[in-house]
Amino acid sequence: MQVVVLCGGKGTRLNEYTEQIPKPLIEIGGKPILRHIMEMYAYYGYKDFILCLGYKGEKIKEYFENENSYNIEFVDTGINSNKAERIIKIKNYVKGEDEFFVTYGDDLSDVDINALLEFHHKNKKIVTLTAVDFVSPFGILYINKKKEIVKFQEKPRLNYLMNGGYFVFNRKIFDYIKGGYDLEKETFGDLAKGRMIAAFYHKGFWKSMNTLKDVIELNEMFASGKAPWTRK
Repeated sequence: MQVVVLCGGKGTRLNEYTEQIPKPLIEIGGKPILRHIMEMYAYYGYKDFILCLGYKGEKIKEYFENENSYNIEFVDTGINSNKAERIIKIKNYVKGEDEFFVTYGDDLSDVDINALLEFHHKNKKIVTLTAVDFVSPFGILYINKKKEIVKFQEKPRLNYLMNGGYFVFNRKIFDYIKGGYDLEKETFGDLAKGRMIAAFYHKGFWKSMNTLKDVIELNEMFASGKAPWTRK
């Protein structure tokens, strides 16, 4: 199976880095987050990658110029393309199998890829996504009837799930994606109406790299030896 990585966005919230390099090349522990993601898939035996390039995509090609550990297809999917449009543009690069993996180029997790695939086969949906707990970005106050604060809880896990990426797509997905569509809102929305998208609940580690604070936290985790996404 091939692994499609969406790595063409502009990463404007990290422009202190992305003025010079694309977001997937921002380093965690001395190597790009994109390589961390690829190493995780390779651990499970998946070494064929399709990289959906866009903003500063030539930098990613240069980084992997002498790479011989993976089979990589570099596909220019456009600087201004959205996620759905990028997937449309790699349709002819997806070979053989009826399904393929898709992931974002800025999320790290210790999700079990083989368990995700097994779940996908069992449920026979067009898309399986990895669902993770929604963690509040803010602290929560608990207040009694007298308006007295009785407890603080810092960034709790809330009783909601969110899209953590790490997908399995059946090739039938191409029947549901149209130019101009938003992947999550319209394509996934249509699939949800037809009950053709399933959620694989992952209770373990997941973190997206969207801000400078995220970059710092991920590097601190790696430096401390507490990086759950790494594989030996």
